[in-house]
Amino acid sequence: MKTPYDLAIIGAGPAGMMAAVRASQCGVKVVVLEKNRTPGIKLLMTGKDRCNITNAQTDPLKFADHFGKNGKFLLSALYCFGVEETLRFFNENTVQTKVERGGRVFPESDQAKDVQELFLRLLKEHGIVLLCNSKVKTIVHRQNAIEKIVLDNDKEIIARNYLISTGGLSYPRTGSTGDGYTWAKQLGHTVIKPQPSLTPVLVKEPWVKELEGLSLKNVSISVYQDNKKKDERFGEALFTDSGLSGPIILDMSKSIGNLLALGQAKLFIDFKPALDFNVLDKRLLRDFEENKNKAIKNILPGLLPKKLIPVIISLAQIDPEKKGNSITKDDRKRLRLLLKEFPLTVKSLLGFNKAIITSGGISLKEIDPKTMRSRIIRNLFFAGEIIDLDGPTGGYNLQVCWSTGYLAGEQAARAGG
Repeated sequence: MKTPYDLAIIGAGPAGMMAAVRASQCGVKVVVLEKNRTPGIKLLMTGKDRCNITNAQTDPLKFADHFGKNGKFLLSALYCFGVEETLRFFNENTVQTKVERGGRVFPESDQAKDVQELFLRLLKEHGIVLLCNSKVKTIVHRQNAIEKIVLDNDKEIIARNYLISTGGLSYPRTGSTGDGYTWAKQLGHTVIKPQPSLTPVLVKEPWVKELEGLSLKNVSISVYQDNKKKDERFGEALFTDSGLSGPIILDMSKSIGNLLALGQAKLFIDFKPALDFNVLDKRLLRDFEENKNKAIKNILPGLLPKKLIPVIISLAQIDPEKKGNSITKDDRKRLRLLLKEFPLTVKSLLGFNKAIITSGGISLKEIDPKTMRSRIIRNLFFAGEIIDLDGPTGGYNLQVCWSTGYLAGEQAARAGG
């Protein structure tokens, strides 16, 4: 008996919508189930509401390297639908793009809603059935195949093939509450423990609140444990009211989280990575000699952001009114150390509520990378954040959604039930 749909997709995020469009292009009948009132809610939040569509790194091998040891899994999807194909897809569908610092690709309009509206239009144009406010209650399976999906209102969805693209646990208020992990486990899949990734860091020092909003550029931040350097990044960071955020911190948050599971971790900020200790000392000595009669609080603005100066002076235990000609060698030594190794004690990661992406998910060993098909359930596919893949900031993680979604949609359309 012919089934009502060829492909039923659970989750209308970027991966699910891309899969739906591609499957429909391949000539099959698709239904998309979304528990929110509208698709693509998380898309509206990405890239600070501008939607960092992808990264301009077009070499699949170099792109995959950003995902560490799991990156090899991505290669088939990237060769099928990589960065170049993604850019062409958006540009041919009225969303023109631009490349910014770090290879980040955004819509020229700087409006994430343009990306969401593009997919809403494509879903409609391709005759894809979109069922919003449709929460899945259970997935019924027998042996190694799914038979049907039962919704909360007891409506049944029957298809030849199924795809789960429900995302992870980041920003749960958008609907990412881990439902897909539960269903995957029930279907026999292994779920690598989900953890927040690309998330701000909380620190123990209470005075960090005084630095809230201070943006740092061209700094180096290292994370240490047991007096050993474990990770280091160069670039931009941002002080929050209780810690640090910004590209460097977000990209290090996964390794910081792993270290916290083993014990205490400390961060050290080098505000002047271009200057070694000796050169920096000469710079300080020159500044103090040239401003002999000025208070130190009025000398340091030539070297540091204004907001940082009171904190640095306080931690260095120097009177802010102390004149340049009174600064001692020990004063300079303490200042130099703070400028090169500004210490912060990590309290915790901020968690899933502020995490951009989820680390962990469906084990890659149980998914065929050439098709995104489950190795356990013959008519099941996966795509997007639900898979155990997470990369750095800069558009890498959305590209995973486009690539795996496209590949899964294409292969699900071609596969038998």
